[in-house]
Amino acid sequence: MKKIIIALMLVLLSFQTVAHANWGFKRGNSENQADAGDAYNQLLEKYGAIYRGKADKKVLYLTFDNGYENGYTAPILDTLKKQKVPATFFVTGHYLESASDMVKRMVKEGHIIGNHSWSHLNYVTSSDEKIKEDLEKVKQKTEELTGQKEMKYLRTPSGTFDERVLSLTKDLGYQNVFWSLAYVDWEESHQKGADHAYDSIMKQIHPGAIILLHSVSKDNAACLDKLITDLKKQGYKFKSLDDFE
Repeated sequence: MKKIIIALMLVLLSFQTVAHANWGFKRGNSENQADAGDAYNQLLEKYGAIYRGKADKKVLYLTFDNGYENGYTAPILDTLKKQKVPATFFVTGHYLESASDMVKRMVKEGHIIGNHSWSHLNYVTSSDEKIKEDLEKVKQKTEELTGQKEMKYLRTPSGTFDERVLSLTKDLGYQNVFWSLAYVDWEESHQKGADHAYDSIMKQIHPGAIILLHSVSKDNAACLDKLITDLKKQGYKFKSLDDFE
């Protein structure tokens, strides 16, 4: 009986973790894919959310979260243009209002603008109506600035979600995009150099990786050209989320 009770508690704990969670996964290494586990995998599949592509395709998807401008988006865009690599930039309302020139450039150079919420809300604790309003403001402002009428990719703030959020946002026409490769790069006062950024990414690289980087990082901007060059040499191709497989 004791073993049965413990087993039931573990099942309930697993359900609670998925029902209200911050995104997390076992990191990839030696070109083995990152893995979020069966519970997450099944829940994301149910609502069409993604965090990695096919394990047998040496394809990478580059994404950036843009909450505010720190002077490094321009050199990042320069590198992407030079390397002919597409990216998706998930932007907030603050970024749209304070860095409209960068947003316009992103779209002009063929990149996708994704929704990262207007005010970086915790959607799990927000009402359906508040979420709808928050997402719509980003979509409308992006169209106003760039002419991009369609906005179909969403990255929830801090990767916080639950089943209600996945269901609601899918019904609103969004595909939730999580990630399978990231490192602590958003603390602008704790940058450790381009080599650290390069090594952190290369250690986790794997086929189908959706890479999350923050554009506020000096290190990311500094290592990006070498990173892309070396990954191409290893046989990787960079694709847009529109060509996800």
